Amino acid sequence: MKMVKLTIVLAVAGILIASQFPTSQASVADIVTPEFFNSIIDQADASCAGKNFYTRAAFLDAQNSYSEFGNLASDDDSKREIAAAFAHFTHETGHFCYIEEINGASQDYCDETVTQYPCAPNKGYFGRGPIQLSWNFNYGPAGESIGFDGLNAPETVANDAVVSFKTALWYWMQHVRPVLNQGFGATIRAINGRLECDGANPATVQARVNYYTSYCSQLGIAPGDNLTC
Repeated sequence: MKMVKLTIVLAVAGILIASQFPTSQASVADIVTPEFFNSIIDQADASCAGKNFYTRAAFLDAQNSYSEFGNLASDDDSKREIAAAFAHFTHETGHFCYIEEINGASQDYCDETVTQYPCAPNKGYFGRGPIQLSWNFNYGPAGESIGFDGLNAPETVANDAVVSFKTALWYWMQHVRPVLNQGFGATIRAINGRLECDGANPATVQARVNYYTSYCSQLGIAPGDNLTC
């Protein structure tokens, strides 16, 4: 009898805990439908490198490793997070056209002061993937978390679509998710604030906002407040 009572108490406790931390009932796959994904990538020119690289299947495969993404307290909040992420993916890659930053190899993205993640000889840490992962201090920890050699083989992000999406989701959960409740503008600042926010480049800020509000409209939700940075 004691075991039965204990089981009941634990079950009730579990229900109470779950009710305190509700999560969305909609799955990411239900929100990022083939129609939603294709409506973005179909706008990329047929000659784009990303056209045959980025796929919905690769995104969903990557998202399996980041199950908290797109799984917030309500369906609307979950959809807003997905709309925000895909707005940035769209802007950063030109509708999934670009895998690597344009002229990225000519840029110096090695911060030698970050001795924990030393730059490897003849390796470039320029933008790659849906959020254009950049700098040795991002490639290093992203690789450690995901399971690839980010410092010695940064090109993996441009060669493996699942890893590519994983780096975007890694960056999102590390740096963007914590400010998501502050509005879309805060997500811009978390991704490229120094170069775009506070009047640095209002045109690119507005471009990101336009994608976000468009995707919110497609998903049937309000975009919320504080859209710009």
